[in-house]
Amino acid sequence: MTRVLLTGGSGFIAAHTLDVLLKHGHSVITTVRTQQKADKIKAAYKSYADKGQLDFAIVPDIAQEGAFDQAVISDPPFEAVLHTASPFHFNVTDVKKDLLDPAIIGTTGILKSIKKSAPSVKTVVITSSFAAIVNPSKGFWPGHEYTEEDWNPITMEEAQENPMSGYRASKTFAEKAAWEFLEKQKPNFSLATINPPMVFGPIIHNLDTLENINTSNQRLVFAAQGKFKDEIPPTGVHLWVDVRDVAEAHVAAFEKPEAANKRFFTLTGFFSNKELCQIIGKNFPQYKDLPTDETPGGDYPEGGKEGIYKFSNKRSVDVLGLKYRGLEECVVDAVKSFQEVGL
Repeated sequence: MTRVLLTGGSGFIAAHTLDVLLKHGHSVITTVRTQQKADKIKAAYKSYADKGQLDFAIVPDIAQEGAFDQAVISDPPFEAVLHTASPFHFNVTDVKKDLLDPAIIGTTGILKSIKKSAPSVKTVVITSSFAAIVNPSKGFWPGHEYTEEDWNPITMEEAQENPMSGYRASKTFAEKAAWEFLEKQKPNFSLATINPPMVFGPIIHNLDTLENINTSNQRLVFAAQGKFKDEIPPTGVHLWVDVRDVAEAHVAAFEKPEAANKRFFTLTGFFSNKELCQIIGKNFPQYKDLPTDETPGGDYPEGGKEGIYKFSNKRSVDVLGLKYRGLEECVVDAVKSFQEVGL
């Protein structure tokens, strides 16, 4: 059993990561922004909380200087920190304030707090993203294979152009800042980053309404609600992964010593919005306003999958031991979970 600090415990990926941590027998303190969020998670994991395996720390604003100073101090002391807290949304008024600062300051802030006040921590795992790997200016880039060696070349100037660029920059700059911290500060902990693309799958975090669904899953909800009936929107990034596999990756990254100081491109494979709609239609005939096979949009580019960059998830399989779930299982489980919140 390891004593673990998990940040952002009410988030989509973090909720699944918490689930894996508890089932693996680890002792967890998770940070949330409010006591109300802590109470909801506690109610969902009452048996773990009752036996002292789960507790909470309130961190209202991760972009504040010293936000994690108290949270990293624990008795017994922490041995691992999983940092998942970072904004992913596009309702942005100020890219720097809403996206860049929370991601970058949140990441460097927690590393500083660990180095200063939690010398027992041996491993830190950070949720990064394919956004920190992809080179958007290359488009579909046929022939290129994306791996952990790739970095998004985005500049601070480009980051300010729109919320999507701001989000990609926030993940890129935050991850770069983490590796730089490791290099310059030489702390006594190792680092691993998890870099998923589009993350789909069932929701287990406490969601009151589908309006607050995480950004990746939104398209599944919109499809089932009939919003793609006349035209399916472009897929964008044609790479995906199941949230449960991302959660397993976070836990394996600190459980396995050979994962130290590595990035992990965690993904299953290709998908298109058209395929998502077809899977929903096949498994949930009650949704009548889905697109048909003749509905325009949402498909692969000309040339199909051959017209898109390739990828390698070899490191995540070899080092973390991941066994990736298929798209149909992922979508069906996701939609079933949305039905419990009113879909």
